[in-house]
Amino acid sequence: MNATIATDAALGRPDLDKGLGIAGKLGFGAAILVALIYVGYSVYADASAVGVEATAYLPFILLFIALLIALGFEFVNGFHDTANAVATVIYTNAMPANVAVVWSGFFNFLGVLLSTGAVAFGIVSLLPVELILQVGSNAGFAMVFALLIAAIAWNLATWWLGIPSSSSHTLIGSIIGVGVANAMLHGKSGTSGVDWSKAAEIGQALLISPLIGFGIAALLFLAMKLLVRNKALYQEPKPGVPPPAWIRGLLIFTCTGVSFAHGSNDGQKGMGLIMLILIGTVPTAYALNRAVPAKYSADFHMNSVVATDALGGRPAGASPEAARKVVTTYIADKKFTPTTVPALATLIADVDQQVIEYGSFTKVPAAAVGNIRNDMYLASEAIKRLNKDKDAGLSEASSKTLTSYKASLDAGTRFIPTWVKIAVAFALGLGTMVGWKRIVVTVGEKIGKTHLTYAQGASAELVAMGTIFGADHLGLPVSTTHVLSSGVAGTMAANGSGLQMSTIRNMLMAWVLTLPVSIVLAGGLYMLFSQIL
Repeated sequence: MNATIATDAALGRPDLDKGLGIAGKLGFGAAILVALIYVGYSVYADASAVGVEATAYLPFILLFIALLIALGFEFVNGFHDTANAVATVIYTNAMPANVAVVWSGFFNFLGVLLSTGAVAFGIVSLLPVELILQVGSNAGFAMVFALLIAAIAWNLATWWLGIPSSSSHTLIGSIIGVGVANAMLHGKSGTSGVDWSKAAEIGQALLISPLIGFGIAALLFLAMKLLVRNKALYQEPKPGVPPPAWIRGLLIFTCTGVSFAHGSNDGQKGMGLIMLILIGTVPTAYALNRAVPAKYSADFHMNSVVATDALGGRPAGASPEAARKVVTTYIADKKFTPTTVPALATLIADVDQQVIEYGSFTKVPAAAVGNIRNDMYLASEAIKRLNKDKDAGLSEASSKTLTSYKASLDAGTRFIPTWVKIAVAFALGLGTMVGWKRIVVTVGEKIGKTHLTYAQGASAELVAMGTIFGADHLGLPVSTTHVLSSGVAGTMAANGSGLQMSTIRNMLMAWVLTLPVSIVLAGGLYMLFSQIL
């Protein structure tokens, strides 16, 4: 071991073998145990608070398994993507490897806790509407198990091979696979099982982000060479010697920023799926946001009346059941018909009437919670589609009115309890502290033909941090891995250092194969689990 460390030091490689130590490992195990107990207690406390008692244990066993798998996905995501934040600080000697991964884990933890939730529900909206409406059924569990296990399997495969690959890409491919398989099982075309407009929007973000990473990192590096005439910044770091204080501070700052941004963006994907699981199994506690302000009911009623009027009012004698079917079909098939607007007006008026009858969300009985939540979700998704549908011919004023009403709907249904954020934060944060070495070596040694310099590390990290924060603000999932690794490649190309084409080829292959492989894997697992469950 000592001989290996000495050889690595002579070659300018950092020490990647120093672990957490006995105390660190004990603390790591204790943190996992505490997190699991906390999750179990939180679900029990929330369910007890609304009077839920277990009459059958199978749903709660499935709930516990589903939560473990969802948190397992975030844990794997953590160590799969750690390299994005720590590779540059490790290979420029700005921080020792064992310190860097703990530092990154802590700021991933904070990033999850302080996230907005916008990305979480952006991911969920990719799922087929019929599966979201019946997420507590066997089909709902089959969906969650299939997409999460497929995503974990591909992440582990690429990690084992040391190939930087996108967890976001993988999860989205898995969601598409489930949607396609569900449509085919119901005798529909596979293309009808996915919201392709949302998929295209997310796909564009995933496609453009590495190009941005490559191009802007290269330009930033060239600008730095032009403006900062310190030769040491553009030379291979001396073994064991940290960089100058200001560049070291910049590298640590960008490592911190990427870690925080990664937690904020990637942590939300697990949150959205966990909320689906909770809504399906314990709807009384999680289907409706019972923590809305006291004035919410009055505001909701006012917005409902205005929205119904904007759609021409509720037709006399209209049936809520028939309206629900029309709106569901519109969302699933994406085809506007003359009955769409009257049906949506009926659904909005019916939801408003039910909330008025019960007085507030806190007073909605357990038997009605799931139905009201589903109707609110349908109305929200229908409005989102209607505002983009040219066939609907909505005026600008009507569109603004419906958008305002949609915000009221989302406030009542799209929320994330604090304990869910804490649980995901633990899973992602702890995941960053293990298994990181494989991909760190690839990013630090195998992308370019020369050792990573201080200026290259800072340029790549700055661009990665800015891109991820921007995507988070827009509510779009983005690949931290693709942005950072392409940024490193961009700086190598700009410096004329040359690229290791075998690594670039493997990265491109993973980039190309991730979507089709995850689609096929998740679709196959969904069909299998649908039969078993």
